[in-house]
Amino acid sequence: MKFLAITLIIHAPDPVTGVQKPTTERFREVIDNALLAEELGFDGFGVGERHERPFLSSSPPVVLSHVAALTSRIRLFTAVTTLSLLDPVRAYEDYATLDHLSGGRLDLIIGKGNGTAQRELFHVTPEDQWDRNAESYELFRRLWRQGKVTASPRFRPELTEAEVWPRPLQRPVRVWHGSATSRESVDLAARYGDPLFSANVTHPIEPYAELIRHYRERWEHHGHDPALAVVGAGTAGHHTARTSQEAVAAYRPVFEGHLAFQKQLGVEPVFPTLEDFVERSSALIGSPQQVIEKVHRYHEQFGHTVLHLHADAGGLTDAQHRDSLELFQSDVAPVLRRDIPDPPFAWAPVLAGPAPAAATVRVPASASVPSTG
Repeated sequence: MKFLAITLIIHAPDPVTGVQKPTTERFREVIDNALLAEELGFDGFGVGERHERPFLSSSPPVVLSHVAALTSRIRLFTAVTTLSLLDPVRAYEDYATLDHLSGGRLDLIIGKGNGTAQRELFHVTPEDQWDRNAESYELFRRLWRQGKVTASPRFRPELTEAEVWPRPLQRPVRVWHGSATSRESVDLAARYGDPLFSANVTHPIEPYAELIRHYRERWEHHGHDPALAVVGAGTAGHHTARTSQEAVAAYRPVFEGHLAFQKQLGVEPVFPTLEDFVERSSALIGSPQQVIEKVHRYHEQFGHTVLHLHADAGGLTDAQHRDSLELFQSDVAPVLRRDIPDPPFAWAPVLAGPAPAAATVRVPASASVPSTG
């Protein structure tokens, strides 16, 4: 099993202290957490993409380029790249550049994104967001693979024998599809034979397990080898301590801070108590043995081989956060690495060979997702 540390770069008051860090300090904290993740032996570090309050993650290529310059081993993930909002040509240019600057350590997780404000900012509607996501991915995928591209997309100007630079280092780059509660991302991943990353943070296990089962069904429907279907999964929170009592006691102020914020917004919490949150959500809060057992319970439903934890302290003190991650890596990760296989592909970069021949195959005006059947 592989382990990622992921941040959405939330810029909000600390749920326990109420203190909000200045923007510059928040970015420095993100970089420090990336360095800590590499130091502790995490396999990947991910940065989300949001274009609305309270997030500072509007430019993951810039953040990840800075992380790339300061690290040497850890793989760099987007979580997610919101292709429904982006020009796929410009997105390709950014990430092909990052691919070189990182020495081929880039993985992409793509998705349509969430949030009304950012959708309105880019003039994307609920009716066209999924078609935009699918079309942008089709074009991005071709740009990465082909030296010249001719296409007549629906949502951006057509391309005629277009050459886009730089050519990437990895050919191809690995692209995961982020999935929350809708089937569209699942169907798109299965159609192209790409890995799936389940958000797995808001609800109990059942809806996520159902979507993963659907992914595997559609994967086989499209003729892919069932043994090569790959799933990653998120977690709703994390704190590993020597005993369950220590873990729950340390996390209680964090949970209560988040609960108060939800009530302030008029949002009905899915998990009304910390005990319910620990029991029914994907949060990993407890002793090393309890965390191991919970990951195994989820693995029985998901069959996932990649797991993400939160890179940010999120209300824990810096010392608590570091101690928790250190304990996870010393007492939890080795057991899960032994018990649960890695994804069936090389984790090291697949670097470019000779440039491919020019291709001018014209694609349909809209690369819409296939029927869910």
